[in-house]
Amino acid sequence: MKQLFSLATSLLVVGFHAQNLKNFAVPKGYQKIAEAKGDLDKDGKDETVFIFNTDKKTNLDDRDDFLRSFFILKDVDGQLKIWKENNSVLFSSGMGFYPESNAAPEISIKNNSLSITQIFNTNSRHTQTYTHTFRFQNGDFYLIGSSDRFEDTCDFNNLNEINFSTGKVIIDEEHGSCDEDEKVIPKDIHKELIHPFKTLIKMNNFRIGENKFKIPGLKRDFIY
Repeated sequence: MKQLFSLATSLLVVGFHAQNLKNFAVPKGYQKIAEAKGDLDKDGKDETVFIFNTDKKTNLDDRDDFLRSFFILKDVDGQLKIWKENNSVLFSSGMGFYPESNAAPEISIKNNSLSITQIFNTNSRHTQTYTHTFRFQNGDFYLIGSSDRFEDTCDFNNLNEINFSTGKVIIDEEHGSCDEDEKVIPKDIHKELIHPFKTLIKMNNFRIGENKFKIPGLKRDFIY
């Protein structure tokens, strides 16, 4: 009964908040590059998520490298309203070694959680894949999952994963060689551990690569 009351109270708060949200319109000069729909607050209604290339260029160089932004929208009586806007999670459109072929982020909503996958090349042989998962709880969106895969065409395939809800961390490194005559190949590493995360990170406070902790037994940090 207590859980039902808590859920009902939460839905009432979300419903009241939804009535005070601003109407959404595509900002002038923005280009939509990805879209997903699904229920993010367990109210039985689908939210809509749009990702855009904005009209704002980075200051890295003269190429067409545009900042990206995404909106989480609620449908209130047939009108899309802005529930959340984020400009910190996504890399710019020119990120990577081949900026002209930088793929649009992939987004999905499953089990009331939003996952965003970004893939790009760091050089002609290396591919970087990030997936970050966010869940709406305690009145905001929090990072609950992080996956970082860094792979070479034949030398290595490294995976770092975190489940922030359970604290489970997975480190998996597979090594090989592009040179058939290579005799010294690093040993593969597979390590699983529980790391206590005292607080979860809010979506708008999260930037990829700005967080880290020491890995027991290894002489390096886990960066996420």
